[in-house]
Amino acid sequence: MGRELFGTDGIRGVAGAYPLDPQTVHAVGSALGDWCRHHAEHPCVLIGMDTRESGPWIAAQVAGGLARHGVAARLAGVISTPGVAHLTRTGDFVAGVMISASHNPFQDNGIKVFSHSGYKLPDAEEEEIETVIFAEIANRIEPKEVRNQVEPNLDEAYLEHLIAQFPGSLAGKKIVADCGNGAAWQLAPAALERLGATVIRTGCEPNGRNINLDCGALHVEALRQRVVEHGADCGFAFDGDADRCIAVAADGRIVDGDATLLLVARYLKASGRLPGNLVIATVMSNLGLQRALEAEGIGLVRTAVGDKYVLEEMLRRDAAVGGEQSGHVIFADRATTGDGLLTALRVLEVMTVTGQSLSGLLAGLEVYPQKLVNVRVKERRPIEDLLAVGRAIRQAEAELGDHGRVLVRFSGTEPLARVMVEGPTDEVVSTHATSIAAAIRCELGGS
Repeated sequence: MGRELFGTDGIRGVAGAYPLDPQTVHAVGSALGDWCRHHAEHPCVLIGMDTRESGPWIAAQVAGGLARHGVAARLAGVISTPGVAHLTRTGDFVAGVMISASHNPFQDNGIKVFSHSGYKLPDAEEEEIETVIFAEIANRIEPKEVRNQVEPNLDEAYLEHLIAQFPGSLAGKKIVADCGNGAAWQLAPAALERLGATVIRTGCEPNGRNINLDCGALHVEALRQRVVEHGADCGFAFDGDADRCIAVAADGRIVDGDATLLLVARYLKASGRLPGNLVIATVMSNLGLQRALEAEGIGLVRTAVGDKYVLEEMLRRDAAVGGEQSGHVIFADRATTGDGLLTALRVLEVMTVTGQSLSGLLAGLEVYPQKLVNVRVKERRPIEDLLAVGRAIRQAEAELGDHGRVLVRFSGTEPLARVMVEGPTDEVVSTHATSIAAAIRCELGGS
């Protein structure tokens, strides 16, 4: 049986519409309450959210559903996804719920569920919960909100955990923090300032509707300008739920997840803390990362797109570090999920311990031009069944040979086909990406 509600990163959609309408959200809370009753005698669930205007009512409906089964809920308020994961693992919680749609616009929202282990629920357990959700919906139970008071000591405990990870001080460092008007808007500046840094804030004025709007990890140009203008040592941009981080060096160089993986892997290997001399990344990671790691005697293992798949492979291989080009980076010895704030602090740790600039740490990384095209589709059919798309892909692969890659896949969270072409020049990759995207539009009625 497949999953209808849970995608690769929880349940996601437009807030107020199915599956994030009040009745379905209440049913999610009720089904989770039923699950909790099978896993603890006196269960309590932690609920956190980002800054979207729909967050409070969704949290109230989840809490209302939990209450139907006598399951208590505690509200952390605005906090990052990794913050919820950490507190669920270290606190007396049988599960944690994060209400966020990550990098999506404010109209969207989502529900992610963590078990007490701090890891997202396995697919099989999500399927079990889905079955109960649909049964609850069929019973047409009237949704009921339970609005809990925010407990500020919860996010403070997470903040203290982050600060304790840093070996030393950031005194004398000037850092720009673009928090995307999202979950990191208070946490990131507070962590950096408590460690002694001078922080220039941007994207720290959330109003419920400006999350990810021309700021944050998906829009780093403004951060880049501020870093250069202010003569900062570096800058960090976070997405809506702060589980990803993109950095900017003092000279304006953009440091994505691939670059972060390289500099941290080099640092860990030099100190004998990179088990198996191995890094886990996804099929989206640049060919330049692979070759730079190979030059250091470090292997790269690729997984499907999605931080959960990276994490699964990390656990299977006992790898210390893995992540995605988009900025999700996981440090297995310190967290159970990607953590943008922890990533920023880890980059700063490498800079501080080595005494090198951020750009200096990336010597030898040659990034291959990469073109990404998203095609909105009306239906999904197996890529191998699309004849015109197959021809375009084969033509691109034949011309690129060993000097590039082609990847075509469907998004796990949106009605999109994603085309990625990597190669020797911008012109070559753009030509092939455009050709493949046109074939997809023709066969799947996209736009």
